[in-house]
Amino acid sequence: MKFYFQLLTTVLILLIITPSHAADYSGGFLIGYSGGTGFHLNGTISHFAPTLPLKMQLGVAYARMNPGKADDARKIFINDATNGEPEKSGKNWDFRLDFLYQIQVLGMSDAYLYGGPRYSKFTGNFKYIGGNEDFNITCNQWGWGIGTISYFPMNKTLDFVLTGGFDYYLSGILVGHDTQYSPDGENVNPRRDFDYGDADKAVNQPKYELRLMMGINWKFK
Repeated sequence: MKFYFQLLTTVLILLIITPSHAADYSGGFLIGYSGGTGFHLNGTISHFAPTLPLKMQLGVAYARMNPGKADDARKIFINDATNGEPEKSGKNWDFRLDFLYQIQVLGMSDAYLYGGPRYSKFTGNFKYIGGNEDFNITCNQWGWGIGTISYFPMNKTLDFVLTGGFDYYLSGILVGHDTQYSPDGENVNPRRDFDYGDADKAVNQPKYELRLMMGINWKFK
């Protein structure tokens, strides 16, 4: 997480020092599917380096998602109780930095291939009505992604946007109640003889995520 904020600071410095006459700025809002249904906000700068044929885009996305198997999660993180009616919900925030390279595809004049690092913050909530249990399982992960994005002008300042891509996230530590399971086997207060593989199967933290989104983009210059 510290590295991400350092990266964000670097990007902001680049935005500040870039001459206003050289750079073009835009901001976008997308909705669709990204590991779950949600939205994506982003800001883009182009011509930030005159000799570099890339745009730079910083974004944050939010998605609602299925957090996993409620019965298995209780056994692996709390106890073997079976009482109560399970309710569950999941959400994920991800932060992303992409570099966009213009391509020619299907005759579209404003299409780009993009790729860059990702950082996600997943939370799954499991509640057992009548069982007096309500707990979160969290997982923070690094990853990277690639995709394509196309802009279709609606007027001088507004574009319609379509994007599709794929994100991959590395395994992260799963923390719930007073228990945590780590990919390196350094678990804290594990239940019975459960290990990270069992926790990983029970909880749907981001792994291989398809992205299909659409929205609008505003040009500031």
